[in-house]
Amino acid sequence: MKVNKLDHICIAVRNLDEARKIWEPMLGKTAPDDAYVDEPEKIRVARYWLGGVGFELMESLTADGDVAKFIERRGEGVMLLSLNVDSTPEAVEEIASKGYPMIGGLRSFRDCQFAFVHPKKMNGVLLEVIDYKWPELEA
Repeated sequence: MKVNKLDHICIAVRNLDEARKIWEPMLGKTAPDDAYVDEPEKIRVARYWLGGVGFELMESLTADGDVAKFIERRGEGVMLLSLNVDSTPEAVEEIASKGYPMIGGLRSFRDCQFAFVHPKKMNGVLLEVIDYKWPELEA
């Protein structure tokens, strides 16, 4: 599997507005470069571009969302690392063939797909592979 780059890092937070007040001065930003709500994933996100890599603050929209569950178990902090690949379906096939357990199969985001490798195989880190091309960075 060819990894193009580190795509993004996600920080799970209880309160996105409060987390922005903490992080934006450190990042040299006054607002997110990309803010969105992903209803299927039950998250509200503030994404900042740092040298072509996304830095995301994620807040759960519901008490049963993955971000809320993560915070309940481990507290706020780094939740996942994401690797950019050319084709998520091909990457998932290769990853699974090497014995890495996947979580939940392929998921959709904007004009791409992503998938998760179970953290029990990745030293406790939730690893995502995503094939988004990020035209926002080329604008």
